[in-house]
Amino acid sequence: MLMCANVVLCVCVCEGRLNHCRAMVPVCLFVCFFIDSLDHFLTAERLFLQVILILTKLYDFHIGSVTESTLWRSTDYGTTYERMNDKVGYKTVLSYLYICPKNKRKIMLLTDPEFESSVLVSTDEGSSFQKYRLSFYVLSLLFHPSEEDWALAYSHDQKLYSSVDFGRKWQLIHEHVTPSRFYWSVSGLDKEPDLVHMEAHTHDGDVQYVTCRAQMCSETNRIFPFRGFIDISSLVVQDDYIFIQVPTSGRATYYVSYKREPFIQIKLPKYSLPKDLHIVSTDEKQVFAAVQEWNQNDTYNLYLSDSRGIYFTLAMENVRTTRGLAGNQMLDLYEVAGIKGMLIANRRQDNQVKTYITYNKGRDWRLLQAPPTDLEGNDIHCVLPFCSLHLQLQTSENPYLPGTISTKGSAPGVIVATGNIGAELSYNNVGMFISSDAGNSWRAIFEEEHNVWFLDSGGALVAVRQPSVPTKHLWISFDEGRQWTQHSFSSVPLFVDGVVVEAGAENHILTFFGHFSHRSEWQLFKIDYKSVFSGRCTEEDYQTWHLHNQGEPCVMGQKQIYMKRRPGNYCMLGKDYSRILSAESCICRAHDFECDYGYERRGDGNCRPAFWFNPSSLWRVCSHGQNYLNSTGYRKVVLNNCTKGVKETYTARKQLCPHRAPKGLTLTTKDGKLTANLATNVSFLVHLDEGDSLRTNVQLDFGDGTAVSYSNLSWIEEGIKHVYKAAGIFRVTALAENTLGYDSTTLFLHVICPVEHVQLLAPFVVIRNKEVNITALVLPSHPRTVTYFWWLGNNSEPVITLDGSVSYSFPSEGFHSITVQVSSANVILQDSKIIAVRGFFKSLLLSFSPNLDELNPDIPEWRQDVATVIKTVTDFPEDQLLVAVFPGIPTAAELFLLPHKNQSEGRKRSEEQLERTSDIIVTALNQNLVEFELKPGVRIYINDIVPAPAPLVDSSPRHSSSAMLMLLSVVFLGLAVFLIYKFKRYGLVPVNKKPGLSSF
Repeated sequence: MLMCANVVLCVCVCEGRLNHCRAMVPVCLFVCFFIDSLDHFLTAERLFLQVILILTKLYDFHIGSVTESTLWRSTDYGTTYERMNDKVGYKTVLSYLYICPKNKRKIMLLTDPEFESSVLVSTDEGSSFQKYRLSFYVLSLLFHPSEEDWALAYSHDQKLYSSVDFGRKWQLIHEHVTPSRFYWSVSGLDKEPDLVHMEAHTHDGDVQYVTCRAQMCSETNRIFPFRGFIDISSLVVQDDYIFIQVPTSGRATYYVSYKREPFIQIKLPKYSLPKDLHIVSTDEKQVFAAVQEWNQNDTYNLYLSDSRGIYFTLAMENVRTTRGLAGNQMLDLYEVAGIKGMLIANRRQDNQVKTYITYNKGRDWRLLQAPPTDLEGNDIHCVLPFCSLHLQLQTSENPYLPGTISTKGSAPGVIVATGNIGAELSYNNVGMFISSDAGNSWRAIFEEEHNVWFLDSGGALVAVRQPSVPTKHLWISFDEGRQWTQHSFSSVPLFVDGVVVEAGAENHILTFFGHFSHRSEWQLFKIDYKSVFSGRCTEEDYQTWHLHNQGEPCVMGQKQIYMKRRPGNYCMLGKDYSRILSAESCICRAHDFECDYGYERRGDGNCRPAFWFNPSSLWRVCSHGQNYLNSTGYRKVVLNNCTKGVKETYTARKQLCPHRAPKGLTLTTKDGKLTANLATNVSFLVHLDEGDSLRTNVQLDFGDGTAVSYSNLSWIEEGIKHVYKAAGIFRVTALAENTLGYDSTTLFLHVICPVEHVQLLAPFVVIRNKEVNITALVLPSHPRTVTYFWWLGNNSEPVITLDGSVSYSFPSEGFHSITVQVSSANVILQDSKIIAVRGFFKSLLLSFSPNLDELNPDIPEWRQDVATVIKTVTDFPEDQLLVAVFPGIPTAAELFLLPHKNQSEGRKRSEEQLERTSDIIVTALNQNLVEFELKPGVRIYINDIVPAPAPLVDSSPRHSSSAMLMLLSVVFLGLAVFLIYKFKRYGLVPVNKKPGLSSF
């Protein structure tokens, strides 16, 4: 069992020029080793200068949960640690540690919800804590970017809470909020600083974009910036932009709001047909989006937008993705810190993955030139484009380790990465490489993989072997990786699991943590590397460096000159060090411009319209007398600072809008559906491809006898709303007209309402091979909006109709099942009947003594029971006798006499037998000899309705009859339904006529 050891004081030992000390503290990272079913987890945070907080948790794998936690605090840069359990409660089990980003003196601790639900608050860097009970379990916290006491808490039951006193009191904002889809207001864009953006679910399961103030979020105070429903987990609020995805039939549709303006549909190239879209970044006044298109599986295409985030153009195809430890998909794209417009990406091409670099935001890409020599100084023969340097671009999922590539904003031009040299990216024969000139040239620095951190504002680099290999050394470089000095920090090799780097520039402290073996205690090492510096840098210690792209000095439209420390100087840069010396704008040239939306770069380097794009579409809807920007096919790369030159040639020109007749009129519903629920608002959107939007009259006929008219399109940008009061299919027609002509379009809208009842109406007995009508009665009535599925006889596939009746002939005798299912508005109801099929039969209509009516509840179950009793008192074989009791008052029934099965031989004798049996039953009925006891003291007599029996019914040519009782009318009024039956004794019916309808 791995036990917790007490904290001991660090003993500082000088080795070389590097001061280091070690403290044995039982901590570990989120990497579990199964040691006697117990392990530890660590969360470490460095606060102001001297203070470090570490939270450790003991996990018992036998029971599958955390059983203990310990909070450690150091106030001397990690030299000594104090156990803080007495300040938080000895029995308190902690789960998470949060530091307020605006004021790092303020700390929140959350307890493990398996033990209790509380929050512990500190305002003095963790020196003391106050504990507050919570009525909910917190899953995550989100602090306000500028107000240090404001926070949002997301609970285990999908509720969102807010606090304005740093966690002491909480107020419910909204229920049913999507995880990780809630955001604080953005300064300068949202009017109220306490505004909360969130993705919330309705009671019907739909998803909406909702905003409200953190402490004033009642239903009346909620605002819906986008009218309509959105897809789940699609809301993104980031910098100047808000993104949503709207559910449409078959295709994803994305919308963007720029600086809180109304939402506009994002315009990707017409045939990109995205399966998935991710926002990569928005921090450079435009949007980087990764789009997985219809024909891609493990790659994405990279798109860049204009400054408003609406029109996207392709920057790179087939960017590779990898899977993280948690299964999340990671894009192999890296944005180099400190130099705007510089990106590195891994692209899959011809089953190979290669690394490319761009200096102008994806306008141009090129392969990386491999180092000229290896670590031993031997020449490397690597000729472009057949051989190049390829880099691994994964970011670390461990917050205490760097990724496979590292850059720092305060060290522009320095790139450290894991990679290989060859024809494609490989994970064999990898090493560490560095560039000091922004990727123009590279040097090999280690043959094995290392983790590298930037120190002293990027003025120094420290490297340690990856955790899979134990080490007792670290390497430091002060000349951007040209020379490395080895230092020992431990007498025993250590598996380094993470490093906490001092955030400030004045105190040069590193805190290593790791373990000697999988069964050893976890170790902390504090390293103060300040003594390796000779002093603070002066002007003589610097030299200038010009940013360039393969010798081209103009990058993103300007010449940039930086200051760098001279190689071999061990001076300290300090916090006031500024890297940029000067930046001068360049004359605009072609490479400062990318293709505009709808245009593609051809082989000659020029941008021409794509086959699907009509350049005139940009001015088609502008109004006569106004201006529009006529694209030249190019647009300036966002944040490019070039001036003059070809700028005027490539920039869109302002021109007057022409006066044109309406053309390309389209009509859709706002949610993209062709169905709507009865008595709900339906919003129609009218779009015009060509025409004067301010001088074109628009008429909309809703198809239900109502219509509206608008003088121009600007009145209907948010949609035209209408409520239908009846279900059905409606022809909705839009007409756009001006003095030069007109255009029209039509939409067929299904207004639906859930069905509540279905009744199958069918005869009880039918003649073989003779068509019979079968009807389904649906309530409430749904003309033309209901689909009927009929299962008839032994058919394995249903007959599907839009009509509530069907004709069918049964080819064989016996008892056949028929079922109808009715589908409408996501509701399916069904009813079933059993029909007897014979070649001929005899039927009699029956009446009953009046006292039966007084006891008739008129429900199907009662009628079935009475029919069963009648069968038992007639003294006739049950398999040849059927009885149907009719609904309604007075009580009546029909009795069917059936021949034996398969009476093809001796038919005449069977017919005579049915006639004799019928005569006997009629005689008995007329003499009141057929009776039954309904209940004690109540006897019911059965009579024939008419003195003469009904003729025999069969299917032979010499007969032309079909004896059936018909249900003549079905009447319903309001919410109650009244069935009125008229009974009539049928004689012989010609066989060329369809038999009537019977209902029982």
